[in-house]
Amino acid sequence: PPVERAHRTAAMAAPLLAEGRRVCREGCPGCRLDEINKANTGVPYLNFFFIWVVCLCAALPIQSLFPYLYFMIQDLKVAKQEQDIGFYAGFVGYTYFLGRTISAVPWGMFADKYGRKPCIVISILSVIVLNTLFGLSTTYWMAIVTRGLLGLLCGILGPIKAYASEVCTKEHQALGISLVTSSRAIALIIGPAIGGFLAQPAKKYPNLFSEESIFGRFPYFLPCLVISVLAAGACVACIWLPETLHVYNDDKIEAIDTMEVQVDDSILEDGKTKEYGSKRMASTKSLLKNRQLMSAIILYCVFSLHDTAYFEIFSLWAVSSRKYRGLSLTSQDIGTVLAISGFGVLVYQLVIYPLLAKYVGLIKPLRSAAVLSVLLLATYPLMSNLYGMELQVLINIASLLKNMFAATITIACNILQNTSVPQEQRGVANGISVTLMSIFKAVAPAAAGILFSWSQENITGLFLPGDLIMFLMLNMVSVIGLLLTFKPFCSMPSATK
Repeated sequence: PPVERAHRTAAMAAPLLAEGRRVCREGCPGCRLDEINKANTGVPYLNFFFIWVVCLCAALPIQSLFPYLYFMIQDLKVAKQEQDIGFYAGFVGYTYFLGRTISAVPWGMFADKYGRKPCIVISILSVIVLNTLFGLSTTYWMAIVTRGLLGLLCGILGPIKAYASEVCTKEHQALGISLVTSSRAIALIIGPAIGGFLAQPAKKYPNLFSEESIFGRFPYFLPCLVISVLAAGACVACIWLPETLHVYNDDKIEAIDTMEVQVDDSILEDGKTKEYGSKRMASTKSLLKNRQLMSAIILYCVFSLHDTAYFEIFSLWAVSSRKYRGLSLTSQDIGTVLAISGFGVLVYQLVIYPLLAKYVGLIKPLRSAAVLSVLLLATYPLMSNLYGMELQVLINIASLLKNMFAATITIACNILQNTSVPQEQRGVANGISVTLMSIFKAVAPAAAGILFSWSQENITGLFLPGDLIMFLMLNMVSVIGLLLTFKPFCSMPSATK
């Protein structure tokens, strides 16, 4: 009878589907890496080192910009008055994240189809070329275009997170994700130092660089060139990166897909679609309907908005004039502050946080970091009353703590995202994450620049000083993020609590 025949066909297809979906081609790089990890259950230090180097070079163009962005906008002569510098500076950051927003999901799909390694190599090559061109910018629009193209072509952020969780065994995933975010901490050390000490070299080091040299005519080329050289070294290191993506046998999958259609047709004829269809739907559930994944992504987006806006405002506020309640620091000063913070966060991420996550979980440290960040940021406006050594000590302590809190939140969100989906979906899942996060990060610098310019124009005359309102609005974003870690907004596995 047709019904029995359909059930027999379905019974035959089920084991084939279960096996066929996991049958890989001979010499599959993902299987080869799995065998290596099974034989060696220790920490894959060499692979982690390569991940760290690649992530560092991708992060340096972002972090090195903060110390000299204010002065670059000033030299490009696009701002009509000093208070407008923050407005134009914000859009330089905006274009980078706008480009990343557009390309994040396509890069994730590319990584899931062709592998993580090709995506990483292309991204590093884009850093080498476009970051160099940014340093040679002679107009505001040239700077905007090169930053936008860099964001568009550097699609490393999503795939590298998936890669870090796949290149090791499950017990080392926290360390792997920590290395991705710790590269940001290293970039916070090296990046601001490169940007702060190497920008405008003809003015800072006239004995080494003349005004007529290329570094005198292009005062922001030297820091960009140094980063591009480092990225070239990282591109060479990609040769030793193992591929983690499993390559399946297409012929077997095609045969199984044909059998699936035949089974579906038989069952449809016999009116048995509900039970079988529900099983098919469960196995092909859209990532956008994965509540655990989407709650982790939304949480990540909100805190990314806060962190990006904070770095933009901090770098502008710290170098702005005392008459606007700034700190009047130099580019070297701000580079030193951010470098010290980056070193402290690196130690925290590599030594302290893995133990914290292991014994306390992910959610509790995340919530504590959000609360402490709000309290810390409320003290920032008071620093404009400080001078000399007192200011230097307190601004370094505050910056270090703020970056430690940000790292705690970021690592937790990344782990939650990657443990919410199976391996074959992580590239696309991280692509969705990067897309949504980049939208928030694109809005952040533009909004922060506008808010900063507004605060300088409204230092007096309102119910609160403009700078106090500026930091209060930053804190409101953190409070929203904190609320999203509680039910009914947050859906997390019990193991992470």
